Amino acid sequence: MQLRVGIDIGGTTTVVGLVDDLGNVVLKNTFLTGSESTPNTLILAIKTWIQVKAKSLQATIVSVGIGAPNGNIHTGNIEHSPNLPWKGIVPLASLFEKALNVPVKLTNDANTAALGEWIFGAAKNCNDFLFVTLGTGLGSGIVSEGKMIYGHTGMAAELGHIIIKDNGRPCGCGRNGCAETYCSASGIVTTYSEITGIDKNDLTARLIFEKALNNEPEALKAFDLLTDDLALLLANAVAFSSPSKIFLFGGLAQAGDILMKPLKAKFEAKLQNIYKGTVSLEFSGLRENDAAILGAVALAI
Repeated sequence: MQLRVGIDIGGTTTVVGLVDDLGNVVLKNTFLTGSESTPNTLILAIKTWIQVKAKSLQATIVSVGIGAPNGNIHTGNIEHSPNLPWKGIVPLASLFEKALNVPVKLTNDANTAALGEWIFGAAKNCNDFLFVTLGTGLGSGIVSEGKMIYGHTGMAAELGHIIIKDNGRPCGCGRNGCAETYCSASGIVTTYSEITGIDKNDLTARLIFEKALNNEPEALKAFDLLTDDLALLLANAVAFSSPSKIFLFGGLAQAGDILMKPLKAKFEAKLQNIYKGTVSLEFSGLRENDAAILGAVALAI
C-alpha cells in the first residue's frame, strides 16, 4: 500500500495524517509544535511516528505535503512567521526530506487548504475560484485558469493583509488596518468588545454567534459590521481574479446563514457591474477535521 503524508503546522499544535490517493485519512496524530528555536524535536517525533505506523500498515510513504504559516512554495522555507516559535527563515521542506528520504513540498497553509478543496472538495472541475479561511486570522488561496497562484515571491493571495481601513487596528504583520483584524474570528471578538466594553479575554467568536442566534442586538451588530467589511474585501478580490466561485472555510464559516445571507446580498451590491451574477459564494465542501491534512496531501500529489 502506498500512502502520502499531510502535515499541518500551527503555532500550538501540528497535525499529521497518512492518506491514500482517494483522500481517505488512514491514520492521524497531533503533536505539540513546541517552543524550541528549531523544528528538530518536532521533526524527530513525526519521523518516528510515521515509520512505526507505516511499518505496522505495511505501507510505503511516497511523498509529503506541508502547510504552514508563511510557507513558500518556491523555496520550501517558512519565512519570518509571527505565529511560530522558529524565527527567521527555516528550510523546513529540506529538513523533512533529509529525515524521511522522500519528496517534500511546502506552502502557505491557506494555499494547501485551497488545493484540498480543488482535489477533494467542492471545487472539483472548477478552474477559477477563491478559497478563504475565516479562522483566528484570514487566509486565502487563488486558483486561476487551472493554476494555483503563488506569484513572484511565493506569497501571493494574502487577502487577509489587504488594508481595508487606513490607520486601523494593529495587525501581527506589523501594519495597521489589515482585513484579518476585522474579518475573522479574532476580528469579530474585537468588534463585539468595542461595542459592549466586555474584555476580549472573556469572549469567543462562538459565544458571539450564540448571542446572535438569540437576536442580541450587539452580537447582530458585530456580524453586520463584519459582513460589511468582508463583502468589500471579496468584491475587490473579484476585480483582480474574476473567479466563478468563492469558498468560505473555517470556524467563523460555521455561523451559517447569520454570516452568509447578509454577506451574499452585500457582496453582490458591491460588485462592479461586469461581475454581477457571475460569482457564487459557497461554504467549503471539505470535512472540517481533516481539511488541513487533505490540503497538504493535495500538495504532495
